[in-house]
Amino acid sequence: MKNLFPLLATTALCVAFLSSLAYAQDQSTSQNVRLPVETRLEIKHDVSAPLRDIVPIRPTGHHREVDVLRRIPVHSNPAAPNRQDEALQSSVNGPRISTVAGKSILGVGADFVGPQGAYLVGSIPPDTEGVVGATQYVQWVNTAFAVFNKSTGAVVYGPADGNTLWTGFGGPCETNNDGDPIAQYDKAANRWILTQFSVTGGPPFYQCVAISTTSDATGSYTRYAFQYANFNDYPKLGVWPDAYYISYNMFQGNSFIGSQVCAFDRSKMLAGQAATQQCVQLSSSFGGLLPSDLDGATPPPAGSPNYYVAFGANVLQLWKFHVDWTTPANSTFTGPKNIPVAAFNAACNGGGTCIPQSGTTQQLDSLADRLMYRLAYRNFGDHESLVVNHSVDAGSGRVGVRWYELRSPGAASPTVFQQGTFAPSDTLYRWMGSIAMDKVGNIAMGYSVSDSNSFPSIKFTGRVPGDTLGTMETEANIITGSGSQDDGSGSVSRWGDYSAMTVDPVDDCTMWYTNEYLPATGAFNWDTHINSFRFPTCQQTALSSVKVSPTMVVGGTPSNGTITLTSQATGAGAVVTLMSSNTAVATVPASMTVDAGATTAPFTVTTKTVTSTQTVTITATYSGVSKTATLTVVPATPAVTLSQTSLNFGNQTVGTTSAVKTVMLTNSGNATLTISGIVATVDYAETNTCGSSLAPGANCKINVTFHPTAKGTRTGAVVITDNASCESIQAVMLTGLGQ
Repeated sequence: MKNLFPLLATTALCVAFLSSLAYAQDQSTSQNVRLPVETRLEIKHDVSAPLRDIVPIRPTGHHREVDVLRRIPVHSNPAAPNRQDEALQSSVNGPRISTVAGKSILGVGADFVGPQGAYLVGSIPPDTEGVVGATQYVQWVNTAFAVFNKSTGAVVYGPADGNTLWTGFGGPCETNNDGDPIAQYDKAANRWILTQFSVTGGPPFYQCVAISTTSDATGSYTRYAFQYANFNDYPKLGVWPDAYYISYNMFQGNSFIGSQVCAFDRSKMLAGQAATQQCVQLSSSFGGLLPSDLDGATPPPAGSPNYYVAFGANVLQLWKFHVDWTTPANSTFTGPKNIPVAAFNAACNGGGTCIPQSGTTQQLDSLADRLMYRLAYRNFGDHESLVVNHSVDAGSGRVGVRWYELRSPGAASPTVFQQGTFAPSDTLYRWMGSIAMDKVGNIAMGYSVSDSNSFPSIKFTGRVPGDTLGTMETEANIITGSGSQDDGSGSVSRWGDYSAMTVDPVDDCTMWYTNEYLPATGAFNWDTHINSFRFPTCQQTALSSVKVSPTMVVGGTPSNGTITLTSQATGAGAVVTLMSSNTAVATVPASMTVDAGATTAPFTVTTKTVTSTQTVTITATYSGVSKTATLTVVPATPAVTLSQTSLNFGNQTVGTTSAVKTVMLTNSGNATLTISGIVATVDYAETNTCGSSLAPGANCKINVTFHPTAKGTRTGAVVITDNASCESIQAVMLTGLGQ
């Protein structure tokens, strides 16, 4: 391992690194402390073969184990440990949540079969994680992942053990398949970020990170290994414009030493270059931090730090991490800023095991000692929002989901815009939530439910902006479990450790949620489910048409294009991709944005000189829908100067003398012209001093004689032909009248 992974971290550049123990912080008094930041180089990176060409490492289910839960400190309510939750929503007076159903997909689990065969469960809990991209959905349970076509729900790759991604990479990232995975999608770059830790055999310990080179999850990846001296448990990753931010709960042996937060150099990783990480180690007073994760097309204001949030005793704790990749000494990590919230007590006496199930005394773990992934960020332009959740005591021994919407996180005094504990007055325990917000401000929250009369199941609720602040609508069912987690050993309490609610980057409306359940009572037989839905109030703006005008142009002349949507673009606008079928003839911008509030956007089709007529198809694509327009590009007509453009002989008496008209012809273009007359010989005679062709820059004259015997109106023309394009024009019209 040392040959493949030299311990570069021991010789890495250090930027003002001091032991965090010197900054042992008391969360009740410490505010906006600036902590030292350490810069460390990656251990290794490379580029993989396309995933579709890598033979998956098949899950065997051989090593069945219950993962050890490493707990972190929980700050209880010291003033009133039995105080009723002040944000409790025990009744739901509003409507049942109204959503438009999308996909319902069996995820990786005991009953899952993909192109690579069946999945065999090998661990508890599944750590159910998933994310939606442009055309695919990637789900990753603790030790295996699969790729789905999001339009059809079909499995296109998997199941495959997580370390399949590091085939040929060498070292512990390739040999270990330790899990704790995160699947993310960089919406601005259209890249996948897939990561898991490698801790077997440590120290040292590793975080293995794979960044796709395209928007296709079955394509190639740039792969990285980052090293840590202590055990990097429970990694959680957020996407931000300047970095990929991650958090860990760090352990020395079984002793918690505090959260560590790190930033990976996003621009270097997207370019497939050597990358560094900048890290800060907090004291053991702080754990369970989550990095903010960007949703929507609008980035945070320029220069915004990434926000990290954890909870303390009746407060949310907010930190700001600003990285400077050019001058790492300027990087800062400051906090915590304590934001008061409604009083609560962490569920199950501080995050323990108390969730009942039907037909068994085996209880499930609440994991209430930490916030639940994700800390979802969205910039609406007039305000910024963060939404997050965790499990709390809802009274009478039950468990509910406490959720928050924070606003103005970058301000000196961030605010709690709204908060609530969703725990309707029934017997159900609700926990293991994940929350997100769509582009118009609708909030969706999925979670697990169970009680002594029910099997663990999956439900969701949500709210629209017009609902009373701090309230959710009546929940809806996603899937009902058919068994409890119990193998008779009394040692299978682990559940979760997390679920995932993500927002479709294409329409910024559709929510995708994944969580676990059991098809029958047992332990190593869990299944997972993937469900999508959207709120009707989040309009799915679609592409109506793309047009060009004029539809025929001479090569070298532009045409004006127009994109039209079915409804007004919202949020940061609608990004429509454009493509020309023949870029040698006509080019278009790679994309155009229809601004928020608008339904159309103009663009220019730039054409090039052609020697023959060409037809080009212009294709516009948005939200999976494509429209086309056709443009005809023709050669330039010969540049001809005429002394007259028509010859009118007027009234001529039949039988008298001939009438003669003369036209002077000058070739002012670059092409040789062929000249011919189309004249009825009984009516007209033509004397062509030019001959059959006219060279560039030359001139000549053509005499046209009206025959004295002609009678009536006659027409004719002199035709000029461009030899290069074989295109002809009628340069001179002839009209005569004989009596």
